[in-house]
Amino acid sequence: MAEAEGGESRSPTETPNTAPTACLAESGLNMNGELGCSTAEAQPRRLHKPQPPPISCPECGSTRLYKDGLRYLKDGSTVQRYLCRNCGYRFSDPQRPKQPLQKTSWQSLNRGFAYTFSRQACDETQGRRALATSRKGLAVLAAVDPQMESPMREGTAETQTANMGKILEYAWWLKKKGRSEETIKSRVRRLKGLAKHCNLMDPEAVKETLAKLPLKNSTKAITVSVYTDFLKCFGLSWEPPEYKMQESIPFIPLESEIDQLIASCNKRIAALLQTLKETGARIGEVAKLKWIDFDPERRTLRIHPEKGSNPRMLSISEKLAGMLNSLSKNSEYIFNPNTKALRASFNKQRKKAAVKLNNPRLNQITFHTLRHWKGTMEYHKTKDPWHVKKILGHKSLQSTEVYINIEQAIFQVTNDEYHVKVAHNLKEACALVEAGFEYVTDMEGAKIFRKRK
Repeated sequence: MAEAEGGESRSPTETPNTAPTACLAESGLNMNGELGCSTAEAQPRRLHKPQPPPISCPECGSTRLYKDGLRYLKDGSTVQRYLCRNCGYRFSDPQRPKQPLQKTSWQSLNRGFAYTFSRQACDETQGRRALATSRKGLAVLAAVDPQMESPMREGTAETQTANMGKILEYAWWLKKKGRSEETIKSRVRRLKGLAKHCNLMDPEAVKETLAKLPLKNSTKAITVSVYTDFLKCFGLSWEPPEYKMQESIPFIPLESEIDQLIASCNKRIAALLQTLKETGARIGEVAKLKWIDFDPERRTLRIHPEKGSNPRMLSISEKLAGMLNSLSKNSEYIFNPNTKALRASFNKQRKKAAVKLNNPRLNQITFHTLRHWKGTMEYHKTKDPWHVKKILGHKSLQSTEVYINIEQAIFQVTNDEYHVKVAHNLKEACALVEAGFEYVTDMEGAKIFRKRK
């Protein structure tokens, strides 16, 4: 009876078959055959991974960073590099894992050798783009330097290796002579640029290279002087070509333009520019300033010289003292001692300021421009070249004369009013000359001096 009415009989202790429900749950279907599971077991739990802390500058702690390329390691991996927008410090990513590179070799149809280049293996489009860039770069190199057509046959690689060995010997020779690190770096940089085009041990090849390179005569004259000293290191000599130094008048911006540029930069670069503006020091001297060189009570900065200048202690304004006090003191240095990083950060901010203010003249302002501006303004105020010489730390008064010519060209005289003093003896005359007065004439046994108002 039970079987006839209800079909199959079921034992009271027998559990119902749940296999179809489990199959539906695993397949992602509900009981109605639609997408989406109705059971809690089929719905995966969403795990919230903890977010890593934001990357910050190890120098000043700022999180305002630029991506500044990749660092290539020996094992073929890369690490992201960052440039701090606040202090200009450059550092590697301390958190993210290294990304392996895929090295690809491209065999040129026009040459008997292959160029190997490394790119991140992201997708096929990027790979084709890298390959096209490499082909274009090889074509440009071949057009500029005919030796690139067959570097293996003509021994260009061997020549480059020999040049680098000689440059290192020359650098060590300069070190033993007691030359400063800045002088050694500057000379090595010039020789490396020259070594890309010729054999440094062949003076005639160097002459031909200098004649062909599109450089200013002033740059060629300095290079000739450096190369002459390089040959002296190895007991050689040559008949140097004659390139005359071309004097040029530096660009002097308006004070309002300098103030606009300072206001457009971040806090640390703005303090750096204000320091250069008020002291007239070189960027290398300011970059090496330590907190111990800054006296906030007396508002003075102690400048350590470079390039053979004189050491000096200069007074600063209350504004600059406040800007320096507001900076973080995470290091013994006030600014980043790496001048290359400072220039990179400044150039980016200067470019943005020139576009924002619609003033392309701002792009002509460099760190050294502020030194020229300071020398010109000081002479305009005092008419005393000895005072300008002391402020800038010049060894010779001849280096200061350029600012006299600039001042006379920029500030054209509109009146002939003078301060007049009379000297009755040698001591009074010397005091007037030191104060910026110029001798006019003798009258009734006294000497008359004047200085423009």
